[in-house]
Amino acid sequence: MNSPKHILLIEDDLDLAELAVAYFRQKDIQVHHCEDPLEALQNLKSRKIAPDAIITDLNLPKMSGLDFIRQMRNEGLMVPIILVTVSNDVDTAVTAIEAGAYDFVVKPIHFPQLLISAQRAFKYNYLNRENKNLRDAIDQSKGLSPHGIIGKSESIRLIMELAKRVAKSSATVSITGESGTGKEVFAKAIHNWSGRSDKPFVAINCSAIPENLLESELFGHAKGSFTGAHDKKIGLFEEANGGTLFLDEIGDLNLALQAKLLRVLQEKEIKRVGENQSRPIDVRIITATHKDLRMEVYEKRFREDLFFRLNVIPILIPPLRERREDIMPLAEFFLKKFSELNGSKIIGFTKAAKEFLLTQHWRGNVRELENTVERAVVLSSEEEIDVSSFLMFDEPALATTDSEMVDDAQNTFVFKYGQQGAPLLEVERKYIQFVFEKCDRVKDLTARTLGIDRKTLYRKLQDGESLQH
Repeated sequence: MNSPKHILLIEDDLDLAELAVAYFRQKDIQVHHCEDPLEALQNLKSRKIAPDAIITDLNLPKMSGLDFIRQMRNEGLMVPIILVTVSNDVDTAVTAIEAGAYDFVVKPIHFPQLLISAQRAFKYNYLNRENKNLRDAIDQSKGLSPHGIIGKSESIRLIMELAKRVAKSSATVSITGESGTGKEVFAKAIHNWSGRSDKPFVAINCSAIPENLLESELFGHAKGSFTGAHDKKIGLFEEANGGTLFLDEIGDLNLALQAKLLRVLQEKEIKRVGENQSRPIDVRIITATHKDLRMEVYEKRFREDLFFRLNVIPILIPPLRERREDIMPLAEFFLKKFSELNGSKIIGFTKAAKEFLLTQHWRGNVRELENTVERAVVLSSEEEIDVSSFLMFDEPALATTDSEMVDDAQNTFVFKYGQQGAPLLEVERKYIQFVFEKCDRVKDLTARTLGIDRKTLYRKLQDGESLQH
C-alpha cells in the first residue's frame, strides 16, 4: 500500500488535465494523461501501462466514458474507474455504477474530493489483488489449479486458448461433450477469464428440474401466480444479472421453454411467471449438452433458431480416452486433493497402477477417474497406490466400450430371458430394468447404452415400478 500510486487520466480538456497532473504530483501520485480513450484502452490491453486507478471524463471523442468502462469490463480489465461528469442526476450515477464504474465525481472538480475517491480506489484495487492472491494460494494448497482445467494434451491446450479468447467477448458459448468430460469446469473458467468474473456464476441442470418448475426457476414468479407460489421468487436469470448463467443439459429443455429462452436472448429481458412487467437483464449465456443438437434439430426436438443463437462459439471437449496424455496429470491432481482431504500420506502411484489407469476406457471420463482415485486413496494403506486398490471392488465393465456394453447387455438378456415370444411392453420393461442393473444403476450410462435421453429413461423406470406394484 505504501508503493507509489499511478493514475491513468483520460481527459480531452488539456487545461483541466494539466491542473490534475500538477495536483496529484504534489500528493506523490503519478498521472499518465491520455486524450484518446481508444489509445488508452489499447495501452491497457497490451499492459504498456498498469494504473492503480483510472479517471475518465464522460464526454470524450471517439468513445464516451461509459462506453470506455463497458469495453474495459468486456476485456476483463478490472482496474477501478472514476467517472467525471457534468451531470449530478441520479440516473447518470446509477448508469455509471451499473456499467462498472467504481465512483463518479461532478464538474467543476473539487480536487480534494477527487483525491479521496482516488485513495479509496487504490485501496479497493489493492484488496482485490490481495484477495485474488489469497484465493489462488488456498486453491493451490488444496491441489486446485487457478483456472480449474488440468491437462497437457494438444486438444485441451487448443480448447483453453479458444476459451480464453472467447471469454473476453459477450458471445454465447455452446459446450458439448460426453458426460463427465468437464463441461461445467470450462464454463466456470470462461466466466473467470471474462470481464464478468466479479459478478455471479449461476449454474442449473435443465434435466434435473421438473418441467413444470423449470420456467419458474429460470425466470422467477409472482406471488400467487400458481398453486404453491406463496411468495414472489427471483429467477436464475435475475440472480445471474451482470454475470454468467450456465445452462447444463440444454438439450433436455422442452420446446415451450426453448421458445421463451429464444425471446430472452433476442430481447434481453425476462418476465416472471404471472407478471406482465418486462425486466432488463445483462447475462452471458453458456450452455452445455451431451447430445448432438444438430440431430435434435433434425428430429424436431430442438428449435433451429435457438440452436443458431446458442451455437455462436461451439466448444467440443473430447472424451478422456481420446486424450490419454491428460490421464496422469488428472490422476495426480485428484491424488493430492483427496490425500489432503482425508489426511492421507500417499505420495504417488506404482508403475503398475499408472499402466492400469492409462489403459482404461473411462466411459465416465474425468468424473469416473476422479471417483476411482478417491476410492483408491481411501482404501490404500501404502505410501503408493497399487492396482489392488483399484480392483478391490468388482467392476468387470470398467474397460469395456459403449458398443461392447450394448452387445454384452443384449446377449446376457437373451441368455437370461430366452427368445420366446412375449408382449412388447413387457420385454421393453424387463430389458430397460436389466440394462439399468447392468450399468450399476447409473442412469446416464443406462440412457446412453439404450440410446434414449435421460427424461425418457426416468419415465420408463417409473412406469416399470408402477407396473410391478
